[in-house]
Amino acid sequence: MSFFRLDRPVQFLKGVGPVRAEALGRMGIVTARDLLYYVPRRYDDASTIEPIGQLEIGADVTAIGRVRSKGVIPTRKGLRIFQAVLQDDSGMITCAWPGQPWLERKLQEGDLLLVAGRVKFFHGRQLQPREFTVLARASDDAPTQMIEGHIFSTYPASEEVPQWVLRGLFEKNLGALLTEVPEEEYLSGAERGKLSLPDLAEALEALHRPSSMDAVETARRRLAFDELFFLQLVQAQVRYHETFEKPGLVFERTNELIRPLHEALPFKLTDAQARVLREIYADMGSSRRMNRLLQGDVGSGKTIIALFAMLLAAESGRQAVLMAPTELLAEQHARRLKELLEPLGLSVYILTGQLKTSQRNAVLGALRDGTALVTVGTHALIQESVDFKDLGLVVVDEQHRFGVKQRMALGERENPPDTLIMSATPIPRSLAMTLYGDLDLSLLDEMPDGRKPITTLLRYPSKRDEVHRFVDEEVEAGRQAYIVYPLVDESDKVDLRSATEEYERLSNEVWPHRRLGLIHGQRSSEEKDQVMRAFLAGDLDVLVATTVIEVGIDVPNASVMVIEHAERFGLSQLHQLRGRVGRGAAKSYCVLVAEPGEVAAERLKIFRDTSDGFAVAHADLRIRGQGDLFGAQQHGRDPILRFADLSRDEGLLMEAQGRARALVEIDPELNGEGVTRIRGLMDHRYAERLKLFSVG
Repeated sequence: MSFFRLDRPVQFLKGVGPVRAEALGRMGIVTARDLLYYVPRRYDDASTIEPIGQLEIGADVTAIGRVRSKGVIPTRKGLRIFQAVLQDDSGMITCAWPGQPWLERKLQEGDLLLVAGRVKFFHGRQLQPREFTVLARASDDAPTQMIEGHIFSTYPASEEVPQWVLRGLFEKNLGALLTEVPEEEYLSGAERGKLSLPDLAEALEALHRPSSMDAVETARRRLAFDELFFLQLVQAQVRYHETFEKPGLVFERTNELIRPLHEALPFKLTDAQARVLREIYADMGSSRRMNRLLQGDVGSGKTIIALFAMLLAAESGRQAVLMAPTELLAEQHARRLKELLEPLGLSVYILTGQLKTSQRNAVLGALRDGTALVTVGTHALIQESVDFKDLGLVVVDEQHRFGVKQRMALGERENPPDTLIMSATPIPRSLAMTLYGDLDLSLLDEMPDGRKPITTLLRYPSKRDEVHRFVDEEVEAGRQAYIVYPLVDESDKVDLRSATEEYERLSNEVWPHRRLGLIHGQRSSEEKDQVMRAFLAGDLDVLVATTVIEVGIDVPNASVMVIEHAERFGLSQLHQLRGRVGRGAAKSYCVLVAEPGEVAAERLKIFRDTSDGFAVAHADLRIRGQGDLFGAQQHGRDPILRFADLSRDEGLLMEAQGRARALVEIDPELNGEGVTRIRGLMDHRYAERLKLFSVG
């Protein structure tokens, strides 16, 4: 069965042809479906459009009128201003576009324009449009009255394909294209009713010809569900392949190690830790392979969860490894585990590149004969050259430092181990479900008692000397500090302080009596490691850095984090940097040095007043948007989500994920009766996702 008449080249639609098809292709519109799913940039509701005669000075307005006269006016300073007089039935107003004389060629007398901007007084009323749209050309002779009760869709346009051309293409083709949409409908009427979603053709018609703004939102929700469902379907297949198809290990709990550790802990597990442990133990005790993401804020207790999981493997006689992104972090984990496990009679092994040959050979031998039940190291632990007698569990710390392919390679062994992947980067649940839909998700959303809050302060650059004096006082009291900059070196393009230049200035002019270190991403791994070891040992007072220290080792003696140009960072990134302090007994501070500005001030005040990493992440998603979710992993020209808004569509996402996983568990290859249409749509519309996750 073929569902894909919408796959025909856009060239063969009315009003296109080969030349215009090439121009549309440069905008990402290659097929009829591409045109049908081309998302309007904004909507202008005619009910908000004011008569030109009633426009008041100082008001921010939207108006529609015919161009009655136009021309370019030069100023004494050499600036050329394009002006056009717009008229409707109520009056006229002059519109001015400073520095855009080329509009003289683009706009003609008689064109019908929609303009939006502020009305100013300049030789009478004048409107300087921040946006404008050609609704109709003079030759169309469309009456101004056409706007009554109308909502105008404005699309991303180009010089080659201006707005009025796009409008014409939709006028000529939308009706015919909509008749082909039912062939791609995969939700039954009952399913749509349960989800309160319109049918696909109705949604696409409302996307381009909305009867109301409520209809636009209803259409967006339907198209958002489609995006989320097919993305989750792809990830559900990966999850099934990694979790159900591969042979799972069944771990048997004896409590020989788990109970003594529980009793020896100087603290009680939080409710969140207990809940997550139950989820992990249920996975490890079942016949299906665990492939789980453990997400928690800095200090939420992920490491102790990982340790209990490793002990369950050890009680079953299987080996467990904890993989860290750097040797320094691996050594830190090894020290913690030794403190807790050696009193129980369980040795902790470590495998890093700094081991002597004899030490390395001893560890490799212990892994090979099964003596090493608990081992910590870098990603070298899972390389083919390392042999295990019976590897049962791999724990990956700071998973974002490892790529998707590295993460999925963990399951490529003949008898793949269970995997627990940890992240200290709190992101909203909806974003985690989107990025890691192939994994089961556990959240540590509760902080242990007794963790001291970090005082967050906002300071303008004019107060920088005071900030430096405060840092010096903390160092004098025996503590240490970080100073973080957004750039490594000075730039001609932006007026920002950089780590390299400021390190020299701070060392020579501000704190010549202190010991400073410099770390950034352009230094070699050996240099970074050496500086971090010196800071950890207390041989440095102040560490000047870029965000390379965003995720790193614990330095309990560091009590101050100063972030320069804080307005240049996202809230989640700021939160990660703030988490570098507050790890010891001393009161800790995070000082944001930021340029004054209304937008930046609002964001930074949210950060100052919020210590919950998940709340910070949700605010960051709401303010900055979801952007390109898959970053460099994304193939193709379009963003993954054009309709879904993860800051408000979590309910839709959960429904989409549940349906996708249920469908795949029943029919993993989607070959059964009734799902052929779904499989075809997924292959055609989401082929790039299949490439990323190696499905299909």
